[in-house]
Amino acid sequence: MRWVFLSEGAARSRTEVGLATIAREWTRIGCIGFGGPPAHVSLLRELCVTKRGWISATEFEDGIAATNLLPGPASTQLAIFCAWRLRGRLGGLLGGLCFIVPGLIVILALSSLFLSSRPPHWVEGAAEGAGAAVAAVALNAALGLVPASWRRMGSKRSQRIRWIVYAITGGGAAATIGPYLVLVLMACGLVEVGVRTFRTRLPTSIGSFVVVPMIAAIGSMGALSALAWEAFKVGALSYGGGFVIIPLMQFDAVHIYHWMSNAQFLNAVALGQVTPGPVVQTVAVVGYAAAGLGGGLLAALIAFTPSFLFVLLGGPHFDRIRASDAVQAFLTGAAPAAIGAIGGAAIPLGLALSHPWQVGILAVALVWLVVFRRNVALFLVAAGLLGAAGSFAGLAVGP
Repeated sequence: MRWVFLSEGAARSRTEVGLATIAREWTRIGCIGFGGPPAHVSLLRELCVTKRGWISATEFEDGIAATNLLPGPASTQLAIFCAWRLRGRLGGLLGGLCFIVPGLIVILALSSLFLSSRPPHWVEGAAEGAGAAVAAVALNAALGLVPASWRRMGSKRSQRIRWIVYAITGGGAAATIGPYLVLVLMACGLVEVGVRTFRTRLPTSIGSFVVVPMIAAIGSMGALSALAWEAFKVGALSYGGGFVIIPLMQFDAVHIYHWMSNAQFLNAVALGQVTPGPVVQTVAVVGYAAAGLGGGLLAALIAFTPSFLFVLLGGPHFDRIRASDAVQAFLTGAAPAAIGAIGGAAIPLGLALSHPWQVGILAVALVWLVVFRRNVALFLVAAGLLGAAGSFAGLAVGP
């Protein structure tokens, strides 16, 4: 296969777009990008390929494939990649910030309302209504990732057995040992590397891709605060899409550090779904609960910094990353574990519900999202409105 990625200098010489244009267009996408990664990819494709012709369709698809190989929020990395492709590192930095900041402002503003010490009664109802559906949202997200990962593993019986084992392992870890999920994801990836490529020693390419981040993660436990570590896990060690942040953060945020209650964590996940921009901005709500506005900003900064570094420093080398058998094998093993983890997170999320009426909303959500595969954000807004209306009608809300 012929790769079409360009070096930074070649990218600038081929198509150079003004920084003001990048700021305007990426801010627009950041403001209207409701619906998660599929919406973001569609908006970026429409702008960069269909409408303006800045990037070829082949290069755009290669960008999607390459960013999906990286840990962290893939749609954010794609937004950074497209801007980098048009105006080099400065353009990538500006485009990424303009894509992230609008949703970050909205989610921090909502955090100040939903996480206040004495929120209005209707706000509690709205939060608990939307939060009741989050377990179904997680299960729906996991099911949506299964087909591609199943095909990627291969058609041999042994390969499909490994896929099932990895998925069960990830699901069990998410439901029982959430704080250690990162190690489980890495272990599944490394096992698959061993099965597919191991000869006499760990390949260099996978060593730099996995072992270095693992060493950095271990070192960070003593050097960074607990909040910084949570954000780092989300940004640099989360394989399998934005929803893998749920099992990565829930146990620590609720049970270890007591930054928020189970109900507030459900609210955080719901807010990440109904606001524009990447779902990973949920980490800002956790940061806000831990240390106010400064904590929210710190968590967002740490969570998104790896995405900028991966793309701005690694963009010219995406072709080699995609061509690496070891990297491909690692993600082939880590992906089903992450999918299992996302699905497994539905168990503690469902158990976190505190009122009988929330179970009814969850049941409807399972039908709407899992059976009929309808719009997630629309249902969360409707569930929030139902909870707010119920609070006026006398439904029990709050702790």
